[in-house]
Amino acid sequence: MTVQDSGKVALITGGSRGIGYGIAEALVARGDRVCITGRGEDALKEAVERLGADRAIAVAGKAHDEEHRVVAVERTMEAFGRVDFLINNAGTNPVFGPIAELDLNVARKVFETNVISALGFAQQTWKAWQKENGGAIVNIASVAGISASPFIGAYGISKAAMVNLTIQLAHEFAPVVRVNTIAPAVVKTKFAQALYEGREEEAAAAYPLGRLGMPEDIGGAAAFLTSSQSDWITGQTLVVDGGIFLNAGVG
Repeated sequence: MTVQDSGKVALITGGSRGIGYGIAEALVARGDRVCITGRGEDALKEAVERLGADRAIAVAGKAHDEEHRVVAVERTMEAFGRVDFLINNAGTNPVFGPIAELDLNVARKVFETNVISALGFAQQTWKAWQKENGGAIVNIASVAGISASPFIGAYGISKAAMVNLTIQLAHEFAPVVRVNTIAPAVVKTKFAQALYEGREEEAAAAYPLGRLGMPEDIGGAAAFLTSSQSDWITGQTLVVDGGIFLNAGVG
């Protein structure tokens, strides 16, 4: 089945695998073209081959590197002539332990990658295309950013900052660009593997919907938030959690 070209273009950070790749798949499936970024050139090359070299390009680099952000946006504009959607998905979580013992240098690294890079990419896409032509931004946060997140506190704090970054950008970029957040619970990816590996059945049992998330679950949410069906939605956080927050009630 041939997909009709939508004429729209998305830049997806951390797009070679996991949630980022799931989003890329969803957008390509509806006819968008995409530029995906990531640190590994081999993984990016394989992802482009799966997505289709006529639909996707890749730019290797680290999200916290300012030069990489500039080049990624420039390459997207050169290849496709526009960048309608920005998906800020790149993130890191290099530390596990109590926040009282958190190495502050590690905390700075987490914020640089998870928050500052998202702001930097938003500034670049705004200047390159969105300010004059409109579009949408979707930031990938986490339920860790809207609740206590034991042993991954730095990550949770950074994702809370992403939620507020979304609100600030949505206010400033309106009415031409809509900005929203997706806050997933545990999704079956390499990034989150430590949270369920060897105990997936037990982990899934805590979810009212009976399973962990899949990258395509987040892909569908991102496709919605970058579609005309969400034209009156901005500054919001869409929790995609399999119902896990339902367990927070009393009784």
